[in-house]
Amino acid sequence: MNEIIKKNGISYGIITGIVSALITTAIYSIDLNLFVKWWLGIIIFLVYIIIGIVLLSKTKKELKGIFSFKEAFTTYFISAVIGILISVGFNILLFNVIDPSAKDTLNDIFIKYTVEMLQKIGTPSSAINEAAKKMQENNPYSTIELMKGSIYSIVGSALFGLLLALIFKSKPTQE
Repeated sequence: MNEIIKKNGISYGIITGIVSALITTAIYSIDLNLFVKWWLGIIIFLVYIIIGIVLLSKTKKELKGIFSFKEAFTTYFISAVIGILISVGFNILLFNVIDPSAKDTLNDIFIKYTVEMLQKIGTPSSAINEAAKKMQENNPYSTIELMKGSIYSIVGSALFGLLLALIFKSKPTQE
């Protein structure tokens, strides 16, 4: 594997993980209710897109513009996996070791938010009650659920990485 790809993937993975931990810490410190705000989710997603674009732009420049689809995808994927692992590790530590009561509070916030959304769209009461009951039985911030979620995050990042790799790969030269 090319050293530039490996170095940038690892460096930006660490940056992504630290940014994620800092965002989580800020939200945790300011107000747990921010975890359910859709606009904040969009802002965070945009931050990750920008980090990915900067990573691939920098790597392509360092490779003097010769950047295959595989190299672009590999660079992004290394970064994404490292960032996700750091983020999930931090979340496990925060919500299961440092402040386990926060995960219960967050679950209550998510249940309340979901019930309100279901009521707004006219979902029958029986379906709302069933959804709330299932959510009470399953806490998304438990260690197991966070680890399961990391798998989905890696798959989602891989799909996003395919798109970015298509965009950033070198264009074939015509002779």
